Amino acid sequence: MTSALDPAGEQPLGAILMAAGRLRADENERILRLQRDRGLRFGDAAVELGLASERDIRYAMARQFEYSCLQPGESAVSASVVAAFDPFSAQTEALRALRSQLMLRWFDPAAGRKTLAIVSAARGEGRSWMAANLAVAFSQLALRTLVIDADLRRPSLHTLFGLENGSGLSALLLGRAEPDAIRRVPELRSLAILPAGVIPPNPQELLSRPTLSRLLQQYSAAFDIVIIDTAAGDRCADGVMVAARARAALMVARRNASRMTAVRRYAQRLGESGVGLAGSVMNGG
Repeated sequence: MTSALDPAGEQPLGAILMAAGRLRADENERILRLQRDRGLRFGDAAVELGLASERDIRYAMARQFEYSCLQPGESAVSASVVAAFDPFSAQTEALRALRSQLMLRWFDPAAGRKTLAIVSAARGEGRSWMAANLAVAFSQLALRTLVIDADLRRPSLHTLFGLENGSGLSALLLGRAEPDAIRRVPELRSLAILPAGVIPPNPQELLSRPTLSRLLQQYSAAFDIVIIDTAAGDRCADGVMVAARARAALMVARRNASRMTAVRRYAQRLGESGVGLAGSVMNGG
């Protein structure tokens, strides 16, 4: 059972749960009495009385330790962004492990290594899911994190984060001033999102412009981590161009779906364009 401590000087778990509407004041008093009489931790007492679930206690602990997360049903963010909703799930633990490997292998702000493209050889292999969840995971380290949707053919980050897609990267690449292009999810304090914007008729030409390099330099100065979603590699050269400007890529494949010959061929194309592979990850089938 997950138990909860009330560190000195921190907001008590009961107060967090009451503020979230998950606990009434009289229920909180019952938990405190049992905690005092039996010498239990608050979380153990609450669960024993049936007044809070393990999920409730984990949510309160995340808030108590300033770990940014969302409540199901109270945000426009898609439930598939598991790192934002369920910090204790096996999927989120796997994302943390991947985050640690990327911190060791690639990200180094002192050396100017702040940008990473998320690529895959084909559609449906989980690039956007990986980009969204990795961005959340990095933001939960209190690192200023920007995730950019550079898939100007089939963008989806705006859908995952529950945002409108009226303005975004495509307009910025044209040199238009878009002061509201970068959006934020209030509850995820260190995270910012740059949607793709209006889908253009010429995505490859837009991404080939020097403007993209200038934007990435600008964002690298303003953020600690910049993660870029890209288009599938088997349909166009967009992903290679974006990854070349990011200087490194994370290859995503899907178990029982990806063709390894296609993955190897795409990795070779990236290498020939000067892109270093920071790693590869296999999504579940």
